[in-house]
Amino acid sequence: MTFDIKRTRDYLQELDFKTLFNELGWSRPKNPKPVDMVVENATYKRREIAELSGVTIFEITAQNGKIPNADVRKAIHKEISSLYHENLLIFLDWIIERHTQSLWYWVKRDGSKRYPREHLYVTGQPGDLSLSKLETMVFDVGDFDESGDAPDVLEVANRLKKALDVERVTKRFYEDFRKEHLRFLDYIDGIDDERDRRWYASVLLNRLMFIYFLQRKWFLDNGNPDYLQDKLAESRERGANLYYSQFLNLLFFEGFAKPEDERSDVARNMLGQVVYLNGGLFLLHPIEKRWPGIHIPDEAFENLLTLFSRYSWNLDDTPRGRDDEISPHVLGYIFEKYINQKSFGAYYTRPEITEYLCERTIYKLILEKISVPTIPGLTPGRHFDTVEELLMKLDARLCRDLLDILPSISILDPACGSGAFLVSAMNTLTHSSCWMF
Repeated sequence: MTFDIKRTRDYLQELDFKTLFNELGWSRPKNPKPVDMVVENATYKRREIAELSGVTIFEITAQNGKIPNADVRKAIHKEISSLYHENLLIFLDWIIERHTQSLWYWVKRDGSKRYPREHLYVTGQPGDLSLSKLETMVFDVGDFDESGDAPDVLEVANRLKKALDVERVTKRFYEDFRKEHLRFLDYIDGIDDERDRRWYASVLLNRLMFIYFLQRKWFLDNGNPDYLQDKLAESRERGANLYYSQFLNLLFFEGFAKPEDERSDVARNMLGQVVYLNGGLFLLHPIEKRWPGIHIPDEAFENLLTLFSRYSWNLDDTPRGRDDEISPHVLGYIFEKYINQKSFGAYYTRPEITEYLCERTIYKLILEKISVPTIPGLTPGRHFDTVEELLMKLDARLCRDLLDILPSISILDPACGSGAFLVSAMNTLTHSSCWMF
């Protein structure tokens, strides 16, 4: 079964999880009828929506239409687990006869200890973070044996674990990255200056991390999420230690740095479908000009890609952000702790600060634009001191005006650096756009 991104995204955005898991190859539920359960003096309805080899997925809704708090979620999970040992719970809200939020609840077991893993998806989000998890839960005909029997319960449970047990990685990834950076240095040949060698290792790893984001967003070679790994395997078929010299240099300096019609035939054939980025990250670096004979063996990239593959790489689309996936904020943390050199004017600003500054400036601009002065004898004016006041008085006319105002806002970050301000600005504008829904 091919993972159909468009259909899966459509079902996700509609919060149609029963059809979604059927699309992923899961079986229809054995007991589809809703069952009432009372937990801590409140009534909840559980509905089995999919099942595979004894691993069951439930939708949980509350009588009051709200997603319950963490203690209640834990109690509901405990009660369901006494009947269905392996499970995934999807808590849904219920507002004006439709669902708007889903909270996925899965529990990691380690001996007698339990570690809940929660993943929030809200309608209107692009859902790339959730799609990367769902891709791991796909079961196709190759996963079933010749008689048609489903994979065993351990295999299905491990798929859920791989998808949902994403490590909290900000500091851990930094430590792994630091160790890999030091190891990567030993593989670089052709740069005699130690300072340039360390600098170039950072340049190269930054490029590869950026490309890893692109491939996990399905932007490369017709949506190949393993583009770099597959190209490494192809390179090894052509010969040993050609990945850097033949493939990566073409990818950097022709694939991303030139429009497709300006690329050589060799580049087009070797790279496949690659977007033109027109950015400074993929221009020839001063170190590459100073040391044109750089050589790096395939083993260095195999180790690096193995490290990257242990984590989930996504542009964070969850409200307020989380630290349990590799996101631009995590890369900013690495920049701050490892690559950051304040003596050269390089600074990284933490998300709490950038979010505060963006909200203060962007919200102020929106409030200014939405205000209308009073014209004596003709029309009354309107003025809002805070965003909260605007939200309390939101009506059809204000929504129409916001639809004109929000798309017209432009953001400029002249220094840019790791892009922390731009990411926070994007999140602020995204949250602003959600006011009307």
